[in-house]
Amino acid sequence: MQSRDNQAFPFVVIDKVNAVVFAFDGAGVLRGTAPALLGLARGDDSVPGIGQRKLATITPAERTTPAGRFQASIGADFEQDILWIDYAAALSLHRVIAGRRVDDRAGRLASATPSDNRISYGCVNVPARFYDGVIKPLFTGTVGIVYILPETRPLRSVFAITTASSAPDAVPH
Repeated sequence: MQSRDNQAFPFVVIDKVNAVVFAFDGAGVLRGTAPALLGLARGDDSVPGIGQRKLATITPAERTTPAGRFQASIGADFEQDILWIDYAAALSLHRVIAGRRVDDRAGRLASATPSDNRISYGCVNVPARFYDGVIKPLFTGTVGIVYILPETRPLRSVFAITTASSAPDAVPH
């Protein structure tokens, strides 16, 4: 918020290590948090061209949720609305899908630990109530920013982070 990087747009912070999504309005007020399902594989980069490939050709090691700063907007994918994080990479945040019974996606979201939240092809799956009650209202009619925190690289290698003394409006002590 000090850097004003969100440009007064709503924003989401995705903590992959703890499998949690934090949603904020443009003024930086926390509007909600929810558990998330993330890409099966650990990693901070998307495989080049992944968004143009058929799901059946994506190996387990390629199923990452990339780290970074993304401009996001509500769009459509088949029959539902989703928050497109990176359209070219087919990366989105959306309501959890039922999927195969063996995957137990709803059960994974409800579990007390993030250790079982790695299952998707890279998309961020959240409870439908969180998507419909928080994400959709924040991003409808506007763009916003999604920050996905890294898990294998240092934070400073992904985001330009300033120290408090060099941030805008910093007050000297």
